[in-house]
Amino acid sequence: MLRAAAWPLALLAACVAQPPSGPPPSGEAAAIEANRRADTYLRSGDLEGAARQYREAIRLARSVEDAESIATNAINLSIVYQRLGRADDARASLALLLERDQLPYSSERMAQAALRRAVLDLEERRSASASEWLERAAAYCGQRGCAVSSAIQNVRGQLALEAGRLDQAAASAKAALSSSRASGDRAESANALRLLGTISIRAGDAAAAATYLGEALAIDRELAAPRKIYLDLIALGRASALRGDRGAARSYYERARAVGEADRDADGAAQARALIEALGDNVQARQPSPGRP
Repeated sequence: MLRAAAWPLALLAACVAQPPSGPPPSGEAAAIEANRRADTYLRSGDLEGAARQYREAIRLARSVEDAESIATNAINLSIVYQRLGRADDARASLALLLERDQLPYSSERMAQAALRRAVLDLEERRSASASEWLERAAAYCGQRGCAVSSAIQNVRGQLALEAGRLDQAAASAKAALSSSRASGDRAESANALRLLGTISIRAGDAAAAATYLGEALAIDRELAAPRKIYLDLIALGRASALRGDRGAARSYYERARAVGEADRDADGAAQARALIEALGDNVQARQPSPGRP
């Protein structure tokens, strides 16, 4: 998932807290509490529960016109909906920011929302729309850059990769890697490395791909990001298959399957199983994109 979308405002509760016995909390405090509950559901893998709590947090934030809380929770809700395969709902969540101008949302949040919209369109191969939203994100971000500058470069690289422009894709990925390292954004560094690895596979350079992807995997394991670890392992399997090492490819796909199952990602686990089965036929079967969370 997109790190710059500011995953929950608070990451404090390890379990759902019991409701207080005193007076009900204020609208702002209640929104924060709903956000905390959403994080608890996310940690347990209950995406429907997380979505429900993000909707509640948005409702409470709107009742007190807390623009920052509305924006943060709407962006987070769009990410959860994307994970649930509900792209239309994800777009509707972002529309709270992108299509309504009653509240003064910050340019930073608008950049994040526009970037999320670009990611959704890219996932559905709507390249023209994705490019338009990406440029809006860059405009909101400004020439001095913002928290999603590296992410914008990474998505720009993915769009170039989808179009078969490998040189442009590599240039954007390297720019993202440089800026993310400078800012200390390790999640986007891993995204850039994974993208560079995928570009190397497309170019037929298995050795370079393995190097980039190994670095991405090390970061994603430190960050405990299951979906990204899954993508790294799938790509490492592809790199192994490219150099003719089917045993290593199978091992990476098996690890990806295990991660997908543990992360309750049924589609991901099924894709990994299909790749394992395809090793006897066509190891270059269609793969997941280096994508974003």
